[in-house]
Amino acid sequence: MHIGLHRRLDLTRARRARWAAGASAGLVTALAAALLASPAQQASAATPGSGVLDDGHKSVTWQSPVYPAGTVGDPGKCPSQAGDPDNKVCDRFDLKVSVPDGYWDDNPEGGVPVSIEWAKQPTDDFDMYIYDDAGKQVAASAGTADPEATVIPKANGTYHVVVVPYDVHDNSFVGKAYLPETTDAGDLTSFKGDDGSYTVEAGALKARADFLTGGGLRLQADPSGDFSDPTGSQIVRKQPAIDPHTSSFDAGAYYGIRAHGAVLRVYKKPLRFGLYKADDKTRIWQEDKPLRWSTGGMRQSLERGRDEQFFGGGEQNGSFSHRDKTVYVANNTNWNEGGYNNSQPFYLSSAGYGVYRNTFAPGVYDFGPSVHTGQQERRLDAYYFLGDAKEVIGGYTSLVGKPFMPPVYGLEPGDADCYLHNANQGERHTLDALKVADGYVDHQLPLGWMLVNDGYGCGYENLAETAKGLQDHGAQLGLWTQDGIGKLADQVKAGQRVAKLDVAWVGNGYGMSLDACDKAKAGIEDNSDARGFVWMPVSWAGAQRCSVLWSGDQKLSWDYVRWQIPTYAGATMSGIAYNTGDVGSIYSHDAKMYARDLQAKTFLPAIMTMDGWARDLTTKQKINQQPWVDGEPYTSINRKYLQLRERLLPYLYTLSAEAAKTGVGGVRPLYLEYPDDPKTLGATAKYEYLAGDDFLVAPVYKDSDTRDGIYLPKGTWTDYWTGKTYQGPTTVDGYHAPLDTLPLFVKAGAVVPMWPKGTTSYKSRDVHELDWDVYPQGHSSYTLYEDDGVTRKFADGASATQRVTVGQEENATEVNVGASKGSYANKPDSRAYRFTVHGEDAPRQVSMGGRPLTHVASPDALAATDSGWYYDAETGVTTVKTTRQPLDSDFRVTLRR
Repeated sequence: MHIGLHRRLDLTRARRARWAAGASAGLVTALAAALLASPAQQASAATPGSGVLDDGHKSVTWQSPVYPAGTVGDPGKCPSQAGDPDNKVCDRFDLKVSVPDGYWDDNPEGGVPVSIEWAKQPTDDFDMYIYDDAGKQVAASAGTADPEATVIPKANGTYHVVVVPYDVHDNSFVGKAYLPETTDAGDLTSFKGDDGSYTVEAGALKARADFLTGGGLRLQADPSGDFSDPTGSQIVRKQPAIDPHTSSFDAGAYYGIRAHGAVLRVYKKPLRFGLYKADDKTRIWQEDKPLRWSTGGMRQSLERGRDEQFFGGGEQNGSFSHRDKTVYVANNTNWNEGGYNNSQPFYLSSAGYGVYRNTFAPGVYDFGPSVHTGQQERRLDAYYFLGDAKEVIGGYTSLVGKPFMPPVYGLEPGDADCYLHNANQGERHTLDALKVADGYVDHQLPLGWMLVNDGYGCGYENLAETAKGLQDHGAQLGLWTQDGIGKLADQVKAGQRVAKLDVAWVGNGYGMSLDACDKAKAGIEDNSDARGFVWMPVSWAGAQRCSVLWSGDQKLSWDYVRWQIPTYAGATMSGIAYNTGDVGSIYSHDAKMYARDLQAKTFLPAIMTMDGWARDLTTKQKINQQPWVDGEPYTSINRKYLQLRERLLPYLYTLSAEAAKTGVGGVRPLYLEYPDDPKTLGATAKYEYLAGDDFLVAPVYKDSDTRDGIYLPKGTWTDYWTGKTYQGPTTVDGYHAPLDTLPLFVKAGAVVPMWPKGTTSYKSRDVHELDWDVYPQGHSSYTLYEDDGVTRKFADGASATQRVTVGQEENATEVNVGASKGSYANKPDSRAYRFTVHGEDAPRQVSMGGRPLTHVASPDALAATDSGWYYDAETGVTTVKTTRQPLDSDFRVTLRR
């Protein structure tokens, strides 16, 4: 959400601050319904405007005054209680909670649920903030939902509830808080079933286990006996089929259900579940306590393995590994470290499983010595996936949706601003965006798309003319929306190809958000031949199928650069292939930090700059965020990395095709490729990531030209800039990284496709040349994926692949280039190749198809000839250049030593 236009400036800024300070527990309809439907215990108001929750008082309610209209925009503007004794500006309620020690240790709801529900006009907006006795905010619900609901975590003491009538019309509300009481599943009383589906009962609790084709398991439990599915088909659009090939047996202490590759144990006294491998001995997961439910929640408690690790939860800002941590999955707009605005109710265990909770309800996952995972609803609906991490991610995304295949311009940098009615920038016009596009061209910087109305109330004009002008610059038109997508069809017909959604209108919880994402993508595709390309800042499970997930509005600091590194790598562990943040943040600017943040994001699959809000951290003056605004040397440094990124688009695009097929994104924590190496979970490896399995990126996140603690796992790694090699596993300290140097390493055996040097746009690239950057070791290969880059015809098979294999022997290295298999619109029939072969002594001969190529004495001489080769003794790189080769034929290049 990018906010900041005249008329709404003060209110929306205040609103942003309120959302950003949101509490750990989220807001969704399921929680609110539980709050308001919970049985009324003896409500008591100890004094007017106050209430008590303790052993004798299980719930409390209060009634607000009627507010003719909205009063203030945030709690900081509320008068003191003495200055507002009748709560005419802001409503106040004091809540005293008194519970014994340990009360919250294993409570599914984790604290006191508090809600407010207004009497009429559900489109009105009351916002709720809760403070402890020391004045610290401990919970909040300041979205757009009716009711607003949150949880005071582990409440014990006195709390002050402040409700701001933000946007109301002759309205009031009823507040409610309660102490959640718990019940555990008892002994098994019934077990029956066959053909892949089994039901069990333990007193009031009923449960069902369905074994799914492909080896998955769906486990449902509900004390009401009603196996409902509140999510419908919004997240899981097609239920997997049940695998009928199962059998059951009685093992005395438990019933066993044998399915493909696993045995589910159903323990009798008390009812508990455990999932084991086919030998019924090797534990995958095991409940150490029965299922427990409360007034409005249910949790599962599992034994934790000695070395078991946990990942997932969607985007968890600043984190990727969660052992001994508590992870929140909820509707949240804290954009900073510790926030979870793109969280997902899914986690993955190194024990060989992952679990998705099929819900829109908030959850708390405590990965302590006893693993407690709960959602704030009185039901369990969990899908379990088995296998290694990549297999689990694949199973999860097969259920909720594989990552979408982006257009190639979506992998190029984006630029966002408001050009019409922008108080921060002065009065301009939408067509002024073309002047900024000129800046990208003039500075030889790639640009794939522009948002031209990113701000509340911005609007646009001359849309078709703007779209055409951007296309002439090699870029596409994007539009941001604050009020829905009703105009999307006409906008797409005028040239829009990118849609960015806003948190302010996606509505009550994640259901509407996910629906908007699906519809925005479809709106582009239904009205053009292009692929839908959508960005959104607040999302839930399933959003990976339709959108880039964006981490929100932040302020720049070295900490900002640091915590974003594990955030996006960690999101990959939840099947999120496209997760990113603004280059250099939205609010602040510093030339050095901007350059380092751009370097850190060079290998992310989606990047964007946001203009119009930043102030320079030193001068405090307004400044835009384009890569050239700081002048030299910064412009050249930023150009270096943006052009490198552009050259690597064939590699990044192939990673996108792999993600669409497997669910595994290209930005990866080291653990994903090296799960047997415990150091990949360490503090140093946390601040680096892999791009595919070939590049290791270790960004500099301090004001320093030295990078310490670079962990290189098993294998040979080559410094991208110097050619120096390292033998892993090893930790590199004292790495010299002046401002123009991103610590970047390439794994031996890598075969990397690249567009030619100087490429700044997929539209203007030379389609008749392709470069290959080769790091020989043993035998390795790479399969390039290509299609038209824009349309959806790839889904019908309009694509091609080309396999390159490299073999290194004692006296020769062979590069075999296979024929390109497949076809797509405007596929070239031939192309020339340039190979850069690293880390070898000078060849005595280079040949192609058995015929020697000409050896030249300099790079300039190589540039002047159609084919030949040159060896650079300083870098140890041999560059080989060929004439155009037909794509329907293969050929071989041999370097003999």
